[in-house]
Amino acid sequence: MSDERIIRQADLSKIANNLGVIHEDLRTIDSNVGNVNQNVRVVYDEIESLAREFRDFVGLQQKANRLGQAETRLVKIRQELEKKFGHYDIVRRATTGILQADDLGIVKRDTINDVTEELMISTPGYWLAPCLVALAAWINDQPELAERALKEGIKRNDEKTSLFFALICRRADRKDACLRWTQRYLASQDEEDLDRKTVIILDAFASGLLGADTEGVISRQMNEWLRHLEEQPGFTEKQIEQWSQAIQLKRKKINSSSYTYLRKYSKTWPDLQDILEGAHLHAEMFHYLTAIFEQEASTSAVKEQLDDILDNLVTAFDDEELPLRKEEKFEQFIVDFEGDEQRARKNMAIEETAFETHKDFTQLLTDAAMKPESSNSSVSTQKFAFALSKEWVTNAYNDVVAKNRMKIPNHIMINVDTFNDKTTDGHNENELIERFNHLVDSEMQNALSQCVMSGFENFCLYGGGSIFGIGMLMFLVGSIFLGTIAIIAGIGMMINHFSKKKAIENSRGKISRQFEDKREKGCQVIRATLAEVVDFRLEFAEKDSESQKVIDFLDQITPEQYVRKLATTNRRIKV
Repeated sequence: MSDERIIRQADLSKIANNLGVIHEDLRTIDSNVGNVNQNVRVVYDEIESLAREFRDFVGLQQKANRLGQAETRLVKIRQELEKKFGHYDIVRRATTGILQADDLGIVKRDTINDVTEELMISTPGYWLAPCLVALAAWINDQPELAERALKEGIKRNDEKTSLFFALICRRADRKDACLRWTQRYLASQDEEDLDRKTVIILDAFASGLLGADTEGVISRQMNEWLRHLEEQPGFTEKQIEQWSQAIQLKRKKINSSSYTYLRKYSKTWPDLQDILEGAHLHAEMFHYLTAIFEQEASTSAVKEQLDDILDNLVTAFDDEELPLRKEEKFEQFIVDFEGDEQRARKNMAIEETAFETHKDFTQLLTDAAMKPESSNSSVSTQKFAFALSKEWVTNAYNDVVAKNRMKIPNHIMINVDTFNDKTTDGHNENELIERFNHLVDSEMQNALSQCVMSGFENFCLYGGGSIFGIGMLMFLVGSIFLGTIAIIAGIGMMINHFSKKKAIENSRGKISRQFEDKREKGCQVIRATLAEVVDFRLEFAEKDSESQKVIDFLDQITPEQYVRKLATTNRRIKV
């Protein structure tokens, strides 16, 4: 009776329930522990994927922020240009206005005098203001005033004043005076340290706007410059490097949306993208050349063409504006490259030569041909610069093509999850699939080998049965409490064994399904990536072959085609 009372007080059903709860918790923990290695690997892969996506997101966000910043800065820079130099525009516009008014004879000469004198007072220190006073005095036949104003213009900027009056005299068909002003300007120039405004003379020269005597002076001067430069050590190598950099400016970012898998599953993609851009450069360069050389020569009257050159001189060559113009160009590159500051800086490093106030003659030609917006060169000057530099351009272009081809990798990496392999042309699909399947099998067997019952869990079946039997014997001989405890413990151990066995089987099934899913998706990715490798090779070969079109186009260019009435005494520039 006392034993029965003790059993009732112990509330065996509550004990059994608690044991059941503990058992379930243990089973959950054991099941999770069984999958630790597999889960850790999955977690690492997911973390790597997330990290890559996060880096891409951060990069895109940084570019978006920089793009917005560049757009804002462009507005501020242009406002500052307007604030600091906007009053120059009034003087600049007055230049051609005065000339055209004099041509038409519909403005009183006193009015021209009043306007120029007012501009002289309102723009102190500006070189063009006294030049306009001298021009007005010349028109009004006031030699003493013209002389005084001219001296002030030379004092403020000898080179610009010389160029200005060389063009003015040519416009008035005073060829001798034009020649003297041109000679005055050229006499102060050094072929290794030319003023950037020399492109103005090239412009008028290439356009055939200067008289025959002047053309002879300029052609001889250019030949002398080239002869001295060619005598310098390393001249040819310098030209190849100089033109190669300028040619690379024409590279554009390609649309890589058709290479979804290569971008995501090949560590070689950055190199592939770079050389594909290099191959697309050929079409860009060919289009650039044809756009220049297919333009017809201007049919405008000489005065109109000279007015255009004069306008270029007075608006584009004020050196005090250069720092802001350089900032403007850089921020514009940021906008053009959608916030990619690294690429903008790379291009700006090449473009900066166009903003230098002085450069050697060959750099002047390079900038005139390849950077017309920054160097302020006309289409006529571009044609002449290309023709005169044809040998250097061709050598540099061949060098660009060769270097881009050298960067083509022999092997393209394929990186799918934990699988890392390579292909040459995308035609080794069966080999890669076989190696990928072998890797999946190996990883799956490794994961399954770690998902097994422990020695204790195996013992629970037999140990639990033995304890259950002992409990039954104790219950039968009268030790009811201890026997009951032993029976419950034995049953619990056997239940733990079978539940753990079931959990292991479920885990192994889950592992097998995960790896089979990896196998299926991985094979799809590998096949798709290899297909894109084939497409890449075909596209590169097609685009790279267009380089020959550029070479052939350059070969048929000769300087005499693009300069009118050249002198006949030079080996390089002759007819």
